[in-house]
Amino acid sequence: MKQFPDSPAQVPAPSPETRVWPPISVVIPVLNEERHLREAVDQVLSQRYGGPIEVVLAVGPSQDRTQEVADAIAAEDPRVTVVPNPTGRTPNALNAAIAASRYGIVARVDGHAMLPEDYLKVAVETLEETGADNVGGIMAAEGVTPFEQAVARAMTSKIGVGGARFHTGGTAGPADTVYLGVFRREALERVGGYDEHFLRAQDWEMNHRIRSTGGLVWFQPRMRVSYRPRPNVKALAKQYFHYGRWRRVVARTHEGTINLRYLAPPLAVLAMIVGLVVSPFFWPGLLIPGGYLAAILAGSAVTGSGLPKGALLRLPLVYATMHISWGWGFLTSPRSLAKPRG
Repeated sequence: MKQFPDSPAQVPAPSPETRVWPPISVVIPVLNEERHLREAVDQVLSQRYGGPIEVVLAVGPSQDRTQEVADAIAAEDPRVTVVPNPTGRTPNALNAAIAASRYGIVARVDGHAMLPEDYLKVAVETLEETGADNVGGIMAAEGVTPFEQAVARAMTSKIGVGGARFHTGGTAGPADTVYLGVFRREALERVGGYDEHFLRAQDWEMNHRIRSTGGLVWFQPRMRVSYRPRPNVKALAKQYFHYGRWRRVVARTHEGTINLRYLAPPLAVLAMIVGLVVSPFFWPGLLIPGGYLAAILAGSAVTGSGLPKGALLRLPLVYATMHISWGWGFLTSPRSLAKPRG
């Protein structure tokens, strides 16, 4: 068969040594991150990536030495810039850092995120291969204490977080949202950046706007970022309460964005409340909370395989905390949090 010299099979791909890698701006919202900030920045600047990297730190009013640490890092390395975020809010910090950044690819990183050394390289390759506007990977929860280990297992289980691939893993492909994100700047400009109304769920909300304007959000499981879970019940409950509360705000803002996966926790909470209220007069009402407890215990036995005993014993409590807190936050989300129309 005749081979044409300009056919794709005849054109060798550029080698890693000869190809030109695009510059990347890494934006990091920072608040009370004195302990982890220097390590997080070092992991960005030591990426195995062939193009220029800049880091923009948007520092909020912290209660520790975060500002001093950030200023010291910037004084030591000209690739690092520090901008103020007087509100302390995450979406405001991200927008301030993006505005101060220069390059056409923008990577969002958290101040305590631990990136694999090829994170940015894989992200750029995925952007180029897919034509996506945003690519991201797995929020790889890793615990140290028994409670953190239990939370980490719950956060990677469909019983704990549903079917979101950035929690549970899966094959590469289009997604509603991804963890963190590496964006094309034109996509951020097209949708106006992060919506500063959303104290939580701002990533899901912006990815929704990217998809609504014709953009593609792509899940890449090779982009695996280590995440340290909340250390106790109180902190976990607060986290998931606010997740549920603000996810309902997103649902009120963007109609049609709620499905059964999101409604399951609030429906379960409502059913258990009804069961407990009617149980003094109708004892079978206790079957509802009892059935939930039995399901959680059975689910913990199935998903807790390989966990140390201390973590396994805490797993039912973790599942219940996540479900009930998210559901209660969703149910009690006040309409006053709704974004004003206009």
